[in-house]
Amino acid sequence: MTHELTAPRLASASSNATASGAAWWRDAVIYQVYVRSFADSDGDGVGDLRGVRERLPHLARLGVDAVWLTPFYVSPQADGGYDVADYRAVDPVFGDLSDADDLVRAAHGLGLKVIIDVVPNHTSDRHPWFLRALADPARRDRYVFRPGRGATGELPPNDWESVFGGPAWTRVPDGAWYLHLFAPEQPDLNWENAEVHEEFASVLRFWLDLGVDGFRVDVAHGMVKAAGLPDIGRGAQATLIGTEPLPFFDQDGVHEIHRAWRRLLDDYSAVPGPDGTPRPRIGVAEAWAPSSERLALYVRPDELHQAFNFRFLTCPWDAAAMRTVIDESLAATASVGAPTTWVLSNHDVVRHRTRYGGGPRGLARARAAALLMLALPGSAYLYQGEELGLPEVTDLPDAVRQDPAFRRGRG
Repeated sequence: MTHELTAPRLASASSNATASGAAWWRDAVIYQVYVRSFADSDGDGVGDLRGVRERLPHLARLGVDAVWLTPFYVSPQADGGYDVADYRAVDPVFGDLSDADDLVRAAHGLGLKVIIDVVPNHTSDRHPWFLRALADPARRDRYVFRPGRGATGELPPNDWESVFGGPAWTRVPDGAWYLHLFAPEQPDLNWENAEVHEEFASVLRFWLDLGVDGFRVDVAHGMVKAAGLPDIGRGAQATLIGTEPLPFFDQDGVHEIHRAWRRLLDDYSAVPGPDGTPRPRIGVAEAWAPSSERLALYVRPDELHQAFNFRFLTCPWDAAAMRTVIDESLAATASVGAPTTWVLSNHDVVRHRTRYGGGPRGLARARAAALLMLALPGSAYLYQGEELGLPEVTDLPDAVRQDPAFRRGRG
């Protein structure tokens, strides 16, 4: 986990990816930057795009191949930017569109690719589409609105629970209910509406035209819901994600969306870069699926290029269990000709040094796990600070916590 431990392996990965040309992403090391906590250039206490740009040379020296940036779009920040109010603008707390452009150009100048988040399952409740939907019931088809159950519609339309805790439905003043699989400030989009498809194709083109090299697709498994929105019939539904079939996640219909996006990415990839060589643009699925075989469907040759291997992240510190996860992961992705990805930490989980016991023991295990991860075939993702062996901050007072899962999940 130290710089000395990881830097030689990362430099090797970088040279391999460069040598492989169009397939750089198959063995890339990708460094995740959570923008608001990475580097603050103006002293306001919040990280920003200029701060990221100023520290790109550090990442280049580490030898990473690409940088993945978490959302920096206009947002009320109800969920750390994953509640987007404008997909084509930079939130002033992070800078402006020229800062995004400067960052992409600086990264390319250092030989780094840039991957940004796209959030297609839901918008912010401050998005113009949702504001119009609240004002006019005739304009609600871009979201999932339903009448309630019960004598006066006072009960939610079904028993679905929010991933963040509590019901997945909120009632509006005229009595209708809208679906939000995450926070109430994040209403789910209705991907049966053609306008939603058209809008996100336009959003992808906007950022591809600016020069980004790909997208990490947030909740890539969630855009399509089972017909009729059936009840699940049991509680604690968040604990079932990634282990059992659910009517709101990993529905077969999501794959046609990803095929359409792959065609768009391929169109851009066919256009040579300034040096006359191909510039592959990629898609990375944040997808939870009940099995490695289901996850592999997201990376078939005509779908996305990578999918996060969360089974590796959630594997306990046990050699036999890790061996099983690694063997099954490699077999599943090999069946569709895709690379396997490996990740130990990200912005949604406790850092693995802390998960592995904390203190000196946790650090030793984290170093060993990082060495294992970086030696496995495929592509590795590092979370910011992982090269320093950073632990999780666990002593924040409740009053300063902002995560909606903490508030809705009773701590």
